[in-house]
Amino acid sequence: MDLIEKVKSRQRLTQEEGEALYELDLFTLGELADEIRQEKFGKKSYFNINRHINPTNICADICKFCAYSASRKNPNQYTMSHEEILDIAQNSYNQGAKEMHIVSAHNPNDGVEWYMGAFRKIKEKFPELHVKAMTAAEVDFLHREYGLSYDEVLDMMIENGVDSMPGGGAEIFDEEVREYLCKGKVTSQQWLDIHEKWHNRGRESNATMLFGHVETRAHRIDHMIRLRDLQDKTGGFNAFIPLVYQRDNNFLKVTDYPTGQEILKTYAISRIMLDNIPHLKAYWVTASINLALIAQEFGADDLDGTIEKESIQSAAGAKSSHGMNLDEFVALIRNSGFTPVERDSLYNELRVYE
Repeated sequence: MDLIEKVKSRQRLTQEEGEALYELDLFTLGELADEIRQEKFGKKSYFNINRHINPTNICADICKFCAYSASRKNPNQYTMSHEEILDIAQNSYNQGAKEMHIVSAHNPNDGVEWYMGAFRKIKEKFPELHVKAMTAAEVDFLHREYGLSYDEVLDMMIENGVDSMPGGGAEIFDEEVREYLCKGKVTSQQWLDIHEKWHNRGRESNATMLFGHVETRAHRIDHMIRLRDLQDKTGGFNAFIPLVYQRDNNFLKVTDYPTGQEILKTYAISRIMLDNIPHLKAYWVTASINLALIAQEFGADDLDGTIEKESIQSAAGAKSSHGMNLDEFVALIRNSGFTPVERDSLYNELRVYE
């Protein structure tokens, strides 16, 4: 059966077939991915009102692609107190935020209670806020630093108010590429194991893939298939987020940066390959808002959220340091021909902007 027919008949694709998708022209890929998107969600584009908090940039690990960590190029180290974190949560809550998205560097100076106490205090003060926190890389760091098992860290997270996990730290699963990018950090299999354990606790998470650096197209397809295999087992991933590598202020000397076409092809292929992960997020922070809006035509049904403030990607050149105004965000989605739908963190619809 021809590849296009196989996609149209919703048959699952192999590694080789996934790689072959990249040889199709952009508009054919877009049509195939858009057909799947419309089957699932019509013209709805999801977003949430959220706030990203990055409480520390002091990191025990060294990743070549990171511009955020203070252990390398960045001399401006900081660690927020729980009071500072709570003040941010209060301000964001007052402005309508429904989710606190909390991702830190791997700070060896402050202990487990600094991490867990922040989540607990937010949840105690704002019980209705959804706390999305702790990447698998952070879970692995606490495991390594303090001799805790993954199960112990995950149970502590739940006890202290964490509702779902973000998908960060996945980068690229290919072991050789990973060794070059972020040696010493959570391994590919550990990342998958941690999310499997989280899903087995009845909790949901996101999955990510960092692309556009030194990986090949084959590595991207392999990454998607590993996620698809775990999703077959657990069903716990609610969204896949292809993150476009940001090239400023880091030690990864990438000269062959992906074109807009390559980025859009990767979105479309993600939608086709990941038949069991419901949502595909065009994270405007790394893709740019303009490309994210176009990605809605290439399989993406979610644009993340208003964010309000973001420090990790903006340190590497993304235009996200101050988030986006809600009215502007809604208008951009509507003007691109889609229906904006405010969602909660688990994709329950809160408001449809007709």
